[in-house]
Amino acid sequence: MIVLPRTPDEVARALGALAGFQQRVVVQGGLTGLAGGATPQAGEVALSLSKMNAIEAFDRIGGTITIQAGLALEQLQGYVESEGWFFPLDLGARGTCQLGGNAATNAGGNRVVRFGTMRDLILGMEVALPDGTVLSMMNKVTKNTTGIDLKQLFIGSEGVLGVITRLVLKLEPKPTAANTALCALGSFDAATRLLKDMRATLPGLSSFEVMWDDFMRAAMDIASLKAPFAQPYPVYVLVETLGVSEEDDRRALERLLESALEQEVVQDAIVAQSIDHSRQLWAYRETVGELLSKLKPHAAFDVGVPMDQMDRFVKSVRISLDEQFPDQTHLFFGHLGDGNLHVLSGPYASAEALHRVEEVAYTAVDTAGGCISAEHGIGVIKQPFLRLSRSDAELKLMKQLKALLDPAGILNANRVVA
Repeated sequence: MIVLPRTPDEVARALGALAGFQQRVVVQGGLTGLAGGATPQAGEVALSLSKMNAIEAFDRIGGTITIQAGLALEQLQGYVESEGWFFPLDLGARGTCQLGGNAATNAGGNRVVRFGTMRDLILGMEVALPDGTVLSMMNKVTKNTTGIDLKQLFIGSEGVLGVITRLVLKLEPKPTAANTALCALGSFDAATRLLKDMRATLPGLSSFEVMWDDFMRAAMDIASLKAPFAQPYPVYVLVETLGVSEEDDRRALERLLESALEQEVVQDAIVAQSIDHSRQLWAYRETVGELLSKLKPHAAFDVGVPMDQMDRFVKSVRISLDEQFPDQTHLFFGHLGDGNLHVLSGPYASAEALHRVEEVAYTAVDTAGGCISAEHGIGVIKQPFLRLSRSDAELKLMKQLKALLDPAGILNANRVVA
C-alpha cells in the first residue's frame, strides 16, 4: 500500500490512523538515496510526499521561503532565481530529489565549501511525529535562542524520529556571474595547497571538486568526452566561483592560476569562456549517474575523511581493492573542500564480495578518523558499520530518542539504529 497525502495535515492524519493499527511506515521522498532507507520492507506501508510540492510563502525582502517537503530541489532553484534569489544547495539528483529528503539526510552537494550543508540553510520546519502529533517549529529568523533548537533533531535523522512536512529555507542573493576552471595537478598535496590559496584569495569560491585519474578516464570513456589536456595527470580539480562581476571574478581566478602554474602547484588549467564551455567542463564530474549504472552491482561509498589523511586513505584503499578485486573498476572522486570523498567500485557478482569491499573501505575510514557517511545517510546498507563512526554512548542515546518519539517503532523501522 502507498499513501499519498497532499497536505501536511493529511500526513499527520495518516500517521495517526496508521499508528492506531501499529502499522509500520516507510517515508519516501524523491527515491534518489543510496542507502536503502526508502525501500519498503515486508509489511510496511509507504508514505510518499510526492504530492506535497507547494510553495506556501516567499519573503522577497528578507530572503526566506516556506515550502512543502515534497518540492523538488530543481523546482525551488528555478522559482527563486526567477525572482532574483538563489538557493545554493546543488547535487546531481536536483531534478528528482525532494527538499524534505534533503533535510532528512542533511544533503551536502557541490557547494558546501562556501554555503554549508542543508542544515545551514534551514531556519524552521514542521514535523509530523509517528503518532500524528504536529510539531511546528516554523522559525523565520536567523537569530533565535529560545531554548533547545528541536529541529536539529530531525535534520539528518533519516525519518526515524518524525516526518518533515514543511520547511522554512533561507536564500542568498542571486549571483550574476559564474566562472569555472578545470585544473590538472601532479599530486593530491598540490590540490590541498591550491584549495588553501583559493580560499584565501577568492571569496566567491563555491565548488572545489577533486577527481583522480581513474575517475577521469572512466568519465571520458562512458560519456565519449575528449581528453581535456594533452597528457594525463594524477589528479584533477574542478573549480567554480559565484559572484557579481564575471570579468573581475575571471581575472582574479586567472591571476591565481597563473601564479599556481608558475609555482608548479598546477600543471595545466582551462578556464571556461562561456556557459556552454562551463557545462563541458562540469560534464566530466557529472558522469557519476552513468558510471553508477555501468558498474552495477556496485559498492558506492560516501565517506568523510580528514584532509590530512585523505591521500593516505585513497592510496591504501586503492591498493587493497586492486589486490583483492583486480577485475573490478575502482574510482575515487569527491568534494575536497569539505572532506567528502566518494569511492565507486564494481561490478560484483555476489553479496559476499560487496561486503568484503565494505569492510576494506570502512575499516580504512575508521583508521583515518573519518565517518562512514558524509551526505547520503546510513539507511539500511550502512547500519552494520555505524559503530565505526559512533560510540556506544552515542548509539544508546540515539536509541533512547527513537524510543521516546516512536515507542511503537512504526516509523522507518530498522533504519539507522535497530
